[in-house]
Formats: sequence, C-alpha cells, structure tokens
Amino acid sequence: MLAVGSLDLALRSDLVFGPPWLLPGAVGLLMVLAIVSHQLGRHHLDKVFGFAITTLLTLGLIGSLFLLVAGLPSHRQTAGQLLVSAVSLWVTNILVFALWYWRLDAGGPHGRDARPTHEQGAFLFPQMMMTADLRRAVGQQVWFPTFADYLFLAFNTSTAFSPTDTPVLTPWAKVLMMIQSFLSLGVLVLLAARAVNIF
Repeated sequence: MLAVGSLDLALRSDLVFGPPWLLPGAVGLLMVLAIVSHQLGRHHLDKVFGFAITTLLTLGLIGSLFLLVAGLPSHRQTAGQLLVSAVSLWVTNILVFALWYWRLDAGGPHGRDARPTHEQGAFLFPQMMMTADLRRAVGQQVWFPTFADYLFLAFNTSTAFSPTDTPVLTPWAKVLMMIQSFLSLGVLVLLAARAVNIF
C-alpha cells in the first residue's frame, strides 16, 4: 500500500486529482488506523480500513489513467515523462489488483489464516491440485497463498492479459481481472505506443 501511494508521487501534478500529497497522506493515515485496529484485535475494523485504502488506491489509479489519456492530444508531456507515467501506472495497476485479490480471496488474509490449508477459493493455484504425497515431496504439505502468490497473479494478468498458471473460478474474480487487463491494455498499448510515436 505504501508502494502504491509512493508511486503516485512519481506522477506529474496534472495527472493527480487534488494536491500530490493527498492520496499518499490519506493512505498513510488509514494505514496507521488499520495497524492500530489490528494490534487491538479489532479485525473487522482493520478489514474496513483495508478495503477503504484499496478503494482509494483504485480510484486514484483510474483517475490518473483518465487524466493521462485525456491529456494525450494536448502533448503536455514529453516522451520521457509519458513513459515514466505509463510505467508508474502499470506498476500501480499490478499492486492495486494484487491487493484486491489478496483481500477478497477465501475470506481474506484472516479467513485464510484460520484454516490449516488452502483448498478452495476464487483462484485455483497449482498447489491446490497437488496430491498430499506430492506436496510433502516438495515441502509444501501445509500450503496457503501469500501476498507473493497474488502479486504473481496480478503481474501475469497485467502482462499477458490473462491468468497463466492459476485459473479463475468465481464471477467477482473474473470481473476484477477483466478490469485489470483493460487498464493494463490502456497503459501498455495506448500510452507506450504514443510515447514511441513521439520519439
């Protein structure tokens, strides 16, 4: 979450709604509240703050992408600035949707931690298809997805515009992946092509 908020600072001020410090400041404040709630054992409140942060980051991403696309005809950015903005938005897209998948899959992190193993969810990870013997052989007899698994899934979705090794099982996950692929397509194809054309 801090990484996404920090990436927002890399964007030009005309690609951000409000002052440049507003989104990172709001994310930082909500993160402090989420951490305090977690430490106090108020997991429901922690979850609410987490969803608020992820929603803010998503709205910031969509808003910045809209402003960038709307500003293309006016040539307000040089080719270098356009590429920096495109890379920043592409990385933000990956991190934001990794957060969504991590927060929503199988009851979120608290729900997954409450179970001994991960056997069902919105995504069919390869480890879920392994036999008990095979899991034991590779040292993953007790396996559940970590944030790195969702980050890998989000990276693949933004790069290949589809899941690569992890099929999607539920409608909400399919809708989120379509939105992520659409935003990534806008960043990679439209903006990068425009920047190359400027060169």
